[in-house]
Amino acid sequence: MAQSLKVTQIKSVISEKQNQRDTLRSLGLKRIGDSVVREDTQQLRGYVRTVAHLVKVEEISE
Repeated sequence: MAQSLKVTQIKSVISEKQNQRDTLRSLGLKRIGDSVVREDTQQLRGYVRTVAHLVKVEEISE
């Protein structure tokens, strides 16, 4: 059973640091309300930790 994470952007990147904007973009999030489903990896967890205040994360078991 592969674990996945659904990451949804819930706040704007305006007034955020450039590295946080870049992290959201690398996750594939462009605007508030966008969601992506990604495989649960250590790298993804690090990305999410960087922008934790801007996103909502849900675990999905497939």
